[in-house]
Amino acid sequence: MVVLLSMLAATAMAAAQKPQVIPTVYEAGHFYAVPETADGQKLRLLVDTGGGGRSGMYWITAAAAKRLHLKTRTCQSGKHSLTVAGVPGYKSGRGLPPPVDSPCGNALLVFDTQGHGYDGMLGAGYLPGRVWTFDYPAHRLLAQDRSWHPDASAHAVALGFPHDEKGEKASGFARITIRVDDHPVDMLLDTGATAHPSVAGEKASGTPTVNGIGVTSYIDHSMFERWHKAHPDWRVVDKGDDLFGADRTMRLIEVPEVDIAGWSVGPVWFTERPDHSFRDFMSSMMDKTVDGAVGGNVFRHFVMTIDYPHATAYFRCMQGCKASHP
Repeated sequence: MVVLLSMLAATAMAAAQKPQVIPTVYEAGHFYAVPETADGQKLRLLVDTGGGGRSGMYWITAAAAKRLHLKTRTCQSGKHSLTVAGVPGYKSGRGLPPPVDSPCGNALLVFDTQGHGYDGMLGAGYLPGRVWTFDYPAHRLLAQDRSWHPDASAHAVALGFPHDEKGEKASGFARITIRVDDHPVDMLLDTGATAHPSVAGEKASGTPTVNGIGVTSYIDHSMFERWHKAHPDWRVVDKGDDLFGADRTMRLIEVPEVDIAGWSVGPVWFTERPDHSFRDFMSSMMDKTVDGAVGGNVFRHFVMTIDYPHATAYFRCMQGCKASHP
């Protein structure tokens, strides 16, 4: 009897320690979580480490909340009044982990906005507090359990987060340092960095897209100019991306090699952004000034695990990468 009970306990413990596989659709470098409610309703949520707020919750559009018949209420978080709804009941094996540190309990934010092809977002307000594995080659997203430990072949890299006067994280936006041309460049870790290549941009870069949307990495204008001046042989595509419309096209630049977490990948295309987008706006929510964002066109080579509690990311090379020179 003792042996039987021990075996049952061990089995239960092993089952409890399995990572949660998030129901996911993978499209041209983007992860979309697609949980299903108990009554068969589905959501489509962009998984974006570089998007979302600081509230500790994920968000959905008001239209999605109405479709799911969710009742909204007002929640006070510090000086802010938030419109929230209770998290819907999900089908077994088709749900999402509850928020870790929400000021409004087991709730989600409701925004009166359009989702640009999705119903909401799992972003920097929701993802912190857990360990997440983005398995790009296998197109799988996992919420790891407490027993998780990194694979021996993975390379670790420290992440930077801003902290308030109490020493607590002030936002979930992670800073990661890459190296380009043997120089460090501080960047936002951004699984949601989005490309909409123009005809010229798609022809040059070969960026995979679904309905015109793909992934990229971003670099601000000043750094773009520095790279272009130092390396006039690096390919540049004028009007290479029209995400903001045909009258606001952006340039692309091809960087032959990028080092990240002790791995070298390349070539990598970067989409230009105005200096204020990162040096002012994005950097105001981060621990240091950043010059852009590193996105899925770099991450696609890896199984990437973000350990938010320990401010560390782990990269396991799966394809098209090699160990960097010391």
